[in-house]
Amino acid sequence: MRTRLLGSAAKKSYDPVVDIDWDAPIPDHLYGLSPEWSSLYGTELWEGLSEEQRVTLTVHEYCSISGVGIWFECLLMQLVLRDVYGDDPAQPHVQWALTEIADECRHSVMFARTAQTFGAPSYQPPARILRLGKAFAAKGDGPAAYAAILVAEEILDIFQRDLMKDERVQPLTRATSQIHVVEEARHMRFAREEVARRTPELARWQLRKHRTIVAAVAAIVAENLVQPGVYASVGLDPEKAKAAARANEHYAAKLRDASTGLVDFLRGVGLIGGPSERLWKRAQLI
Repeated sequence: MRTRLLGSAAKKSYDPVVDIDWDAPIPDHLYGLSPEWSSLYGTELWEGLSEEQRVTLTVHEYCSISGVGIWFECLLMQLVLRDVYGDDPAQPHVQWALTEIADECRHSVMFARTAQTFGAPSYQPPARILRLGKAFAAKGDGPAAYAAILVAEEILDIFQRDLMKDERVQPLTRATSQIHVVEEARHMRFAREEVARRTPELARWQLRKHRTIVAAVAAIVAENLVQPGVYASVGLDPEKAKAAARANEHYAAKLRDASTGLVDFLRGVGLIGGPSERLWKRAQLI
């Protein structure tokens, strides 16, 4: 499996620094993401925005989601590197892990440059979430570590597959989405294999622990994709807009749809179930 993934990476990889035209003009009439993926789409707040404001909002939403992507990619790089630390670097699984880390480094730079090009801030989760992430990166291991990778990557994968083919969306968004989709497909295959291989080895008490960790990660990721500061970009009150997004059934349904494959897989291997499932429901992913 790792040897095949290494071959795939050699044949189909990108360098966003040179493969994206960063100097291309930014059309002022195209959305940052598909409007149906806006956290406020269909709400009274959305209806009250001008077309120009909707474009601005979706640009900032995409940059926020990308910023959270950078945060999570920094976490998963640490998880993967700790997992192979001390192993024989001649082994395919170690070389694949290093290849995956290299991919994630390029993706993080790509997302950072995207926000710069759009003129948006570098959105990040709040300080308390950053502290939780640091603790998880230092101690997370086993199936929960690789399932956490899947939580972020699989939700973003469905989201970005929609964006990359939507002609209403900015060319820069479509280009970054395409690169991420192609390269993350390999990462997700690897993570799924690791989860499926390691979960049956858990004792019952360990399974409960890993279920809780994965559910908590899922809830944190879902609730932090769009940072409240995004709404200030179009003059909305951040807290009121965040509450409206939280109550937006359309947006919740989009997240649930994007999570269907992930949820089915994790339930199948036993990592969703028991009391921790309430966290998935609270995050509106089930």
